[in-house]
Amino acid sequence: MPPLDGKVCVITGATSGIGRVAAMRLAQMGARLVLVARNPARAGETLARLRAQEGAAAHRVHFADLSRIAEMKRVAAEIAAAEPRIDLLINNAGALFGSRRLTEDGLERSFAVNHLAYFVLTLGLRERLRASAPARVVNTASTMHRVAWLDFDDLQYARFYNGVFAYGRSKLANVLFTRELARRWAGTGVTVNCFHPGFTRTRFGNQSGLFWAPLMFIGKAFAIPPTWGAKTLIHLATSPEAADTTGGYFVRCRLARPGRAAQDDEAARRLWDESARIAGIA
Repeated sequence: MPPLDGKVCVITGATSGIGRVAAMRLAQMGARLVLVARNPARAGETLARLRAQEGAAAHRVHFADLSRIAEMKRVAAEIAAAEPRIDLLINNAGALFGSRRLTEDGLERSFAVNHLAYFVLTLGLRERLRASAPARVVNTASTMHRVAWLDFDDLQYARFYNGVFAYGRSKLANVLFTRELARRWAGTGVTVNCFHPGFTRTRFGNQSGLFWAPLMFIGKAFAIPPTWGAKTLIHLATSPEAADTTGGYFVRCRLARPGRAAQDDEAARRLWDESARIAGIA
């Protein structure tokens, strides 16, 4: 992997799991990390680890609630004002919610946190990314997108809620967003790709409710460690082999074919338009 001296990386979900592994590795390669986090204690611990590395850069953290549109717009504006360049954006934060609850914006939480936060933050940083080209956007998706479909008449799961299917739908949105963003940003020098990290032994699912949390805990006995789950993320962020690929879905560091619903370009365009409407972004 090439050194990343002088490169700036904005990353969400870096206070635990594969996000923290990736952040530490990117910092070791010379990148300066800009974290977007919600929990001050975990963010402080991660920042301390980053700064403790030999030759550590001036890493920073910005706090925001990823479930709120106004918060994502605010933090994107703050980062854009503070950073003259952004070479890499990693949208990695995500969660599975066992019960349906709405955010302050009236959105189902999986849709808000796992998809709309990616959408709002990325578009809020678009000028910095384009000005820093060649630059990269990496979105953490999941093979769970294969069990989902988009119902544009009920994107917020008001009629029938299932936590796993809601999570799968948000991951399908990640793949479709990647596909449409790559199409819209073609020729700008900014590549956009997503990946499946595998079922990883992390904090993921710990807060998913009385039914799902115990199942996730048991399942993690057979899960891969975060260092393995982060490999494809780091590959897409740094590898020369991925430099010219855009709009792709990767598994184990290789380009893979996503599910049929994730190949629907019309659905990708419609999701973009609906996300922009909800977020109030022209």
